[in-house]
Amino acid sequence: MKPAFLARDHGTRERWMISYMDVLTILLIFFIGLAANSNQTAANKIIEAKPAALAPTLTPVLVTSQDTNLQRVKAQLAETGVDLRLEKHGLVISIPQAVLFAPGQDELDRSALESVKKIALVLRQVPNKVNLVGYTDPTPIHNERFNDNWELAAARGLHLLDIFVKTYGIAEERLSVTSHASNNPKVSNESADGRASNRRVEIIVLDEVVEKDD
Repeated sequence: MKPAFLARDHGTRERWMISYMDVLTILLIFFIGLAANSNQTAANKIIEAKPAALAPTLTPVLVTSQDTNLQRVKAQLAETGVDLRLEKHGLVISIPQAVLFAPGQDELDRSALESVKKIALVLRQVPNKVNLVGYTDPTPIHNERFNDNWELAAARGLHLLDIFVKTYGIAEERLSVTSHASNNPKVSNESADGRASNRRVEIIVLDEVVEKDD
């Protein structure tokens, strides 16, 4: 047997190789981790950038159903010959009192039934609220039915409301009645023609709809 100092010490000579391989392995793992993290960051940036890059440029256009309804009503009633005008609060359908009612009365004249029917059939096609507004001239009135022009103007609006609801099935909650009597004249009341022009009923298709319960 050889003396111990002559024997080969294989473990001592190759130990440095093991440490070297460990260092290489650690460095390899470190660089792989850096590369993976870099790729993930780049991928995230691409994903985040995609929506902005792909989103189309749109110009907002606000078109409400009310606006569309008012234009439709105006177009359909243009052939009836009634006075139509678009105002900020809605479409005003102005009808002279002489077309609808006899002087001092709130009963609809038979000759006006066809015009009222055309208006009612158009109103049934839209969901807008409708205000029935009565006007008179300043000539005082006092008869068996009415004490003043306020009552007369209101009664005419209520009579039209009754026809719209009972004859043409327009929802009652869409309708309202207002009396202005001789206030807010269209023209001067100095002449007979002016007073006749101011005696009118206005059917206002408002720029709002009835909210339905869920």
